[in-house]
Amino acid sequence: MDFRWALMLLVAIALVWSGVAPFDRATWWLEVAPVLIAAPLLVSTARRFPLTPLLYALIAAHAVILIIGGHYTYARVPAGFWVQDWLGLARNHYDRLGHFAQGFEPAILARELLLRRTPLRRGGWLFLLATACCLAFSAFYELVEWWTALLAGDGATDFLATQGDPWDTQWDMFLALLGALAAQLALSRLHDAQLRSRGYTD
Repeated sequence: MDFRWALMLLVAIALVWSGVAPFDRATWWLEVAPVLIAAPLLVSTARRFPLTPLLYALIAAHAVILIIGGHYTYARVPAGFWVQDWLGLARNHYDRLGHFAQGFEPAILARELLLRRTPLRRGGWLFLLATACCLAFSAFYELVEWWTALLAGDGATDFLATQGDPWDTQWDMFLALLGALAAQLALSRLHDAQLRSRGYTD
């Protein structure tokens, strides 16, 4: 089976599991919406604009994080409670993982699109613009959470997952920034190698 379709099958299985008796159905729809939007887009572009295996794997991993959060709600994911108890933390930090991933995967996505679709070359400007794209996306997602809260009122509590932290929005964006920086520092060489081996860039 093609690597991409194996990842798609994995995500589909996780999505079906997640959709069976989630903690809150409305929150489930909100959390998995990015997956439901991205999957058809990736399938429709797989032939004319295939991405690198690294990027497909990161997208699948990010999708699974969202799907698990959708099933339990971010503040109730069991793994988050395990870490909370183990480290003596004041809250379930699964939400923090989600926002770190919100910078980590999009950084490689932005990097790939910028290298393949613009005259931009590897170097400081690429690093800066990929990071800026992630921060912009993170800020937009916080706006979406705000708009959802305005529309749904108390019904958006599980989607927001602030757990009483008045600085939750700032933490979310900061963790997305850390994710974007970490992804580029850790994966740029591997990403470049895959781009070159497939003839996507020079």
